[in-house]
Parts: sequence; structure tokens; C-alpha cells
Amino acid sequence: MAERLRPCSRCFSFAEDELCPICADPRRDTALLCVVEEPSAILPIERTHEYRGTYHVLGGALSPIDGVDPDDLRIDELVTRIDTEGVQEVVLATNPTMTGEATALYLADLLRGRVRMTRLASGLPVGADLEHADELTLGRAFLGRREM
Repeated sequence: MAERLRPCSRCFSFAEDELCPICADPRRDTALLCVVEEPSAILPIERTHEYRGTYHVLGGALSPIDGVDPDDLRIDELVTRIDTEGVQEVVLATNPTMTGEATALYLADLLRGRVRMTRLASGLPVGADLEHADELTLGRAFLGRREM
């Protein structure tokens, strides 16, 4: 199985085919795009059953001290998707860490005026990773997301 996995050509999550199961699902709301750092953040969000949009995996978070700048992430691909796929809202679901917050602020500044920007609401502990959050906390954070 692992040898058949590759990045989804649309969202950059894991896929066995050209598209991952989420991108291939015609019932998903393509006007709603959730931006995450890594594919591992998608499953906990899906378990909440609160989100029916699509995803975009950045491949990390901005961290100048570690040498990770915007060119190292899939930000250009994100902008292209917003411009070509009719995206109306971008949900910034980066981790509530220093690098995740820096990435969210950078994206909010970059995309402001192009599309509605929201951020997951409080309820997630600062310094924690999304994949370790329980479904109830993460679900409430999605329901209470706010404008950036």
C-alpha cells in the first residue's frame, strides 16, 4: 500500500490515484478550502463531521529560524486554486504554535481581499498539534471560526 501512495495532484494530501478520496468526492463543497500544514491534520478534522469542504496541504509552516520561507511551502499552488476553482472561503487550520500562527498571519495578509478568510476558533491549546486534539474540541473550534 505505501508504495502506491503519492501526493494528490490537487490538495497534496496522500492519494493512491491522481486525486485523493476527498478531492475526488463530488459532494464536497469546493467553495470552502481548509489549509493545513500536513496531511496528518486532515483526519482529525474529518472525524468532527463539521467540515464538508476541500483541503490544501502546505507541506509545513513558515519558520525563518529553520530556513523555511514561503517558497518552501505550497503557497503558489494555494493562490492558483483560489483564483481558478471558485473558492469563496479559506479556513486557516494551521497548528496553534508560533510557526503555525506566523503562517496563518502571512496567508491572511497575502489573501485578504481575494477571498473570505477565517481561522479556527479558540478551544485548541496553544502549542498543541491538531492530530492530538479530541474531536469535540476540534469540532467546536471549527464551529466558532472567525474572520482574520
